[in-house]
Amino acid sequence: MSRNYKFKNSEGLYFVSFATVFWIDVFVRLPYFDGLVQSLNYCVDNKGMEVYAWCIMPSHVHLVFRSTIQKPEDLIRDFKSFTSKEVIGLIKDNNQESRREWLLNSFKKAGTANGNNTNNQFWQQHNKPVELWTPAIIDQKIDYTHNNPVVAGFVENDYEYLHSSARDYAGTKGLVKVIIT
Repeated sequence: MSRNYKFKNSEGLYFVSFATVFWIDVFVRLPYFDGLVQSLNYCVDNKGMEVYAWCIMPSHVHLVFRSTIQKPEDLIRDFKSFTSKEVIGLIKDNNQESRREWLLNSFKKAGTANGNNTNNQFWQQHNKPVELWTPAIIDQKIDYTHNNPVVAGFVENDYEYLHSSARDYAGTKGLVKVIIT
């Protein structure tokens, strides 16, 4: 991994993006979104995560956050580890998931190819953390995060997308507890 993508300052504010293996569009069903939202709120309430912006897209997540208790890389590692097991479990238990066998086989294939895993791999390993130093850069990353569903053509206005903090920034209570800049 490049030196440009490392958590260098444990107290810093970071923008991270992480994607599912093979960029699979997993987050197309409400229970899978809900699993990530609950995990984000758990991290806010119990693990010292301060969330400034977030967005869950079908195959990836964008997050602007700070960690107040542990190293940010440990917090993200734990979040990804827990949510990978959680979402794979939700897929296994979802009798209406038409792609269940294909999804589970894809995660198993990725896990088999990665010596760091014993079974499945849900998330790609990199997070591409970028420390946010100035108000202008913070605003740029928050705007980028919120604009993702607009660019993808899912909504016309960023605040219309349910699984994003753009709603909070537009004055509507969102699903994750955020700190508005």
